[in-house]
Amino acid sequence: QVQLVESGGGLVQAGGSLRLSCEASGRTSGNYPMGWFRRAPGKERKFVAAISWSETNTDYADSAKGRFSISRDAAKNTVFLQMNSLRPEDTAVYYCARAAGYFGPNYYQDEKMYAYWGQGTQVTVSS
Repeated sequence: QVQLVESGGGLVQAGGSLRLSCEASGRTSGNYPMGWFRRAPGKERKFVAAISWSETNTDYADSAKGRFSISRDAAKNTVFLQMNSLRPEDTAVYYCARAAGYFGPNYYQDEKMYAYWGQGTQVTVSS
């Protein structure tokens, strides 16, 4: 099993920045993709960003492109999501996810491909 713990959420004004972290522990061997998803109030969970083990491949939702940046520290089993120019519509619970096997970038946005999920961290952007 793999445990994922997110941190870094909070309340920020529109235009501000936050950096989310997700640390994996447990059986973390395997060079598998990790991603971030979010669930806004009353809406379904949606893809935000994902990254390959080697950081060679990344993918972003259209809403995140140009504002968010995903990275990872493989040695620390940690993935980060740097969020800049935040908007009220970015308000959501943000979830970290990790795959249990390899899959290519074409599948990064499919939440069914991820086996492990964190509990989520709340991000609130005030206008």
